Amino acid sequence: MTHIPLSHPDITESEIQAVVDVLRSGRLSIGPRQSRFEELVADRAQRRYGVAVSSGTAGLHMVLQALGIGPGDEVITTPFSFIATANCILYVGAKPVFVDIDPRSLNMDPAKVEAAITRKTKAIIAVEVFGDPTHMDKLVQIAGAHEIPLVEDCCEGLGGTYKGRPIGSFGRVGVFGFYPNKQITTGEGGMIVTDDDQLANACRSLRNQGRPSGDPYDPNSTINTNTAGAWLYHERLGYNYRLSEIAAALGIAQMERLSAMLDARRHVAAMYMNRLMDWEDLILPNIHEDEQRSWFVFVIRLSDIYGQTERDRIITGMRRHEVGCSNYFPCIHLQPFYRAQFGYDKGDFPVAESVSQRTLALPFFNRMDETRVELTVHTLKVMVQREQLLKKPAPGSSAGQHSDTPPASR
Repeated sequence: MTHIPLSHPDITESEIQAVVDVLRSGRLSIGPRQSRFEELVADRAQRRYGVAVSSGTAGLHMVLQALGIGPGDEVITTPFSFIATANCILYVGAKPVFVDIDPRSLNMDPAKVEAAITRKTKAIIAVEVFGDPTHMDKLVQIAGAHEIPLVEDCCEGLGGTYKGRPIGSFGRVGVFGFYPNKQITTGEGGMIVTDDDQLANACRSLRNQGRPSGDPYDPNSTINTNTAGAWLYHERLGYNYRLSEIAAALGIAQMERLSAMLDARRHVAAMYMNRLMDWEDLILPNIHEDEQRSWFVFVIRLSDIYGQTERDRIITGMRRHEVGCSNYFPCIHLQPFYRAQFGYDKGDFPVAESVSQRTLALPFFNRMDETRVELTVHTLKVMVQREQLLKKPAPGSSAGQHSDTPPASR
């Protein structure tokens, strides 16, 4: 049987040729392809500036640094995301303040965000979980009313829209990610998008070891003409967060195909939705009438009669039958480091925890055909039916066991 991976990048001869052209050019870093890639992503997000970086994590880190956030400050964010969202707050010495999520969109509950704001709150990092932009307009209003910056963690949403606005256009600044399972990939990479020229310039400097913003090898750069030895001049503490010309060329080729790739992802998502929509034991992705989803992943969850024990057995069973499957996401506050550092415990954010225990990410990528979707759905059905049988009381017993408690014999 052919293994069905959880994800797979969509690379064509166009991307391969673009990378080969860079290798032959001799200009492998800080060149014209980086600038062109920045323009393409910024235009898609309807932003004035793009700053290409080595990862979405690097982008979030630099944004918080550029905003002047540091020790003693608090940043509100979600416990239901990839761990980098919260880690970046710790990188600058600030404290992450988690709030629970809305059970439909899986994004932060706006009312809980507003209730968590204190005089120490210096920013809100809002994640569009799995590319769902629901509540972003409300979070913009909340941040504006309290005069604190909204950082849009849009790493999972490139190409989507909400109420006519593209993902990446909300708040003061947005950050995309281009890991191989994203809508487009640069291998590793990210992009900061903003309309704030000072913030963009600060991030350009931070990504390049704290050098002045600009390219000292560009004859049109003021750095080259006005500052002798600019390449070894560092005006601030910076980082090596640059994106190579090789990665940027790959990104350009991917951006040129973005619309077609998004159509392919929507087609795969529709195939899943059509086949799963009548299953009572599953909760499917919620699609808001005002959004157009770009589909980062296809994550479903089991109904609340199931728990983590059953979910994990289903994942194991899917993988045993060579069908990729995973949990998305474990709650950040229950990760070992966060529990040890901040004393979080189970029950602190009950909605996020309940969702996290029951999620199933199914195989999802552009070139997934109907046969592989059918095989995935069939395998899932077998695994879920197995759990249904296991939940039935044994003959002669008065009741089944709690869904999160494994059978005593195990």
